[in-house]
Amino acid sequence: MGLGSLNTVGLAEARKIAAECRRQRLQGIDPIEARKSERAQAQLDAARSITFDDCRDKFIASHKAAWANDKHSKQWANTLKTYVTPAFGALPVQNVDVALVLKVLEPIWTTKPETASRVRGRIERILDWAKARSLRQGENPARWRGHLDILLAPRGKVRRVRHHSALPYGELPSFLLKIRRLDAVAGRALEFAILTAARTGEVLGARWDEIDLENKIWTVPANRMKAGREHRVPMSTAASAVVERLKVIRQNDFVFPGERRNKPLSNMSMLMMLRRIGREDLTVHGFRSTFRDWAAEQTNFPREVAEAALAHIVADRTEAAYRRGDLFEKRRSLMAAWAAYCQGEPSVGGAVIPIKGTKAS
Repeated sequence: MGLGSLNTVGLAEARKIAAECRRQRLQGIDPIEARKSERAQAQLDAARSITFDDCRDKFIASHKAAWANDKHSKQWANTLKTYVTPAFGALPVQNVDVALVLKVLEPIWTTKPETASRVRGRIERILDWAKARSLRQGENPARWRGHLDILLAPRGKVRRVRHHSALPYGELPSFLLKIRRLDAVAGRALEFAILTAARTGEVLGARWDEIDLENKIWTVPANRMKAGREHRVPMSTAASAVVERLKVIRQNDFVFPGERRNKPLSNMSMLMMLRRIGREDLTVHGFRSTFRDWAAEQTNFPREVAEAALAHIVADRTEAAYRRGDLFEKRRSLMAAWAAYCQGEPSVGGAVIPIKGTKAS
């Protein structure tokens, strides 16, 4: 066991420390382990001045680069500032216990189950981060399994999950016709979103350098995709026509330009347009469900082709390992059939054809 450098610890002091270590040994105490414990306690005492909000800010800063966009980090900060900061944000992170976590969660657990679940998960991750940084010790009071799941009702039983409102696919041709009559960029964006079955953010952020009109391909880069990987979208003739119309009035790098200079349409633009035509009951994301219902009930395209068109990740790891391609050509046929249906045209490739009974000869 080293007692320190001769330059800083004199002989008399070294003998005194050695004698104290021997007394600890006689008492059954390992002096090396005792010194480690003292250092750990000193670090913990120093950490007591670091609040939960301090840890929150450092956690977000250290993970921001791995998140898809700034919106995600803002959501983290906003939910924690709204629900956690008033309860224990100014307290040392070491002092956060079960009672404080429940003080945050219980008021919103039944009224805002989705938000409450996200807040709980974010508290848990920040406390785990703090423990990994030696800023706190002990179990994580925000842990769900085997802990809070005993104290709080399962989220799924508190309130049924509400899915995005979707238009029945039978009503889509007439709905799309109404949208096409609106001379607005938001109308073209919604039409394009429907025809490509893409997410709102992917459509609004579409740039001209992502569009290949000659080959009718829209390539969404990985940093704009939910799954974090590049996604090629086969554009039907109808979807390409939407882009061709906007090319004539091109203003900046975005296919669907907003009112602000060098900015795309806002996230609310398509929702506001739905309100203008009296369809507040619908959401833009819901049209993806409309597409999925149509593909399942009105065509015989394989399920994996429809899922690939929606850029869904294969949940089964074994299946994902064997599926290396993106089923692009099959998806091109699917999206052509979808566009034909949206425009009220007769069904094309992949449609289910009823087999009529034949008379016995």
